[in-house]
Amino acid sequence: MIDVKTLTIQEANQMLANNEITCVELTQACIDAIESNESEINAFVTTTFDLALEKASKIDQEIAEGHEVTGVYGIPYSLKDAYVTKGIKTTAGSKILENYVPAYDAAVYKKLDEAGAILLGKTNMDSFGHGSSTENSHFGVTCNPLDTSRVPGGSSGGSGAAVAYGGGLFSIGEDTGGSNRAPASFCGLVGVKPTYGLVSRYGSIAYASSYDTVGPITKTIQDATIVMDVIAGKDDYDATSIESDNDYEKFINKEDSKSKRYKIGVPEEFFQEGIDPEVKKVIEDAIEKYRELGHEIIDINLPYTKYAVAAYYVIGLSETSSNLNRLDGIRYGLDVETDNWEEKITQVRTEGFTPETKRRILIGTYTLSAGFADQYYNKAQKVRELLKDQFQNAFEQVDIILTPTMPVLPPVIGEHDDDPLKMWLMDAYTCSINPVGIPAISLPAGSIGDLSVGMQLIGPMESEKELFNLGMQFQS
Repeated sequence: MIDVKTLTIQEANQMLANNEITCVELTQACIDAIESNESEINAFVTTTFDLALEKASKIDQEIAEGHEVTGVYGIPYSLKDAYVTKGIKTTAGSKILENYVPAYDAAVYKKLDEAGAILLGKTNMDSFGHGSSTENSHFGVTCNPLDTSRVPGGSSGGSGAAVAYGGGLFSIGEDTGGSNRAPASFCGLVGVKPTYGLVSRYGSIAYASSYDTVGPITKTIQDATIVMDVIAGKDDYDATSIESDNDYEKFINKEDSKSKRYKIGVPEEFFQEGIDPEVKKVIEDAIEKYRELGHEIIDINLPYTKYAVAAYYVIGLSETSSNLNRLDGIRYGLDVETDNWEEKITQVRTEGFTPETKRRILIGTYTLSAGFADQYYNKAQKVRELLKDQFQNAFEQVDIILTPTMPVLPPVIGEHDDDPLKMWLMDAYTCSINPVGIPAISLPAGSIGDLSVGMQLIGPMESEKELFNLGMQFQS
């Protein structure tokens, strides 16, 4: 029997190459895990089992004919439902798009498909990425497999939960302010927020276009590098995309990489008011472990991060207000019968958007309106520049910055229903990264009972190799 709950991509590669398992057996094991867990977890919006088994059978035939097993070839995975997939329903976790079937493929899906990865289905998410808990989906709440009374994080909570219980060996999430890193932290996984533009956003349903990044959620650092080697790089359909040499896995396996030592910055602002004392203790223990490994630990200050949450939301909600303006029920999406087009748009948006999405659209529209743009939006952009300068100055002193990923353990489902601001503040340690465009990863630092605590590593632009390397040293 294949234990897909713990199986890694690296291990599956070896088993497939050695004919210890077939691709059909591996895919079926993941399907069995989904069918066993979904009634309790609710990680998937759409499943594609028939297509997955058909492709797995084809791959088994290719392996028998001598095809090399490497990378994500023959590996079952899931895809956050924020990415369009030709002929497969794409909802962004919303009612307004609940029956939308795209006519083209997102770049990340196309790259994975061509590399031989096997799509099992599309995962649940906070509607349009609006949330940190996956409680704001039209398709219901996703539960944390480590403790089903608690949230898995968000907005890529379905992706995190699916990987945690074995519904695929990895997933592709989308990180706008912590949406990969939060589920990774809460579900005991590795979550990657790449440098802005390193992975093409073509075909992703935008939340905030200047923040959105595409990255994997995996069980290990090694697996994250394997996926990044496939999906990173320039794309002609995304003008913001950048070149990549795609040798992340090779880099972390070099002997000189394993012995490399770093200056690690620890910002005191991330260890003060608001952090759970137990979480703080786990991260401090992880810092001590790095010290024992020979890394230099340096106390630093990031004073402008106290303004990051406010600036992040002002800019992000302004962009989401603009992006979601296209959803009116006239061109595509939810349709209703009314007497005139104004009533139609009003009814479509009233019925089609969740309360959280409406809240964010209204705030974003307000901050962009005449008389308030200078007071809010333009001021937030100035804070964004201060944040960029602050991190740039910090990276002149240190190589990598280490913080907790989330300041708290995963909340109980419904805990913040009456106070959405508390949920927004839960992103305080992750949302300062996206406006700056720099990369960050979350990896498990330890646990408190059955619950996971994530550690965040932050680096300068295009420093993913160093982040993976430092993470791998801790993981090893």
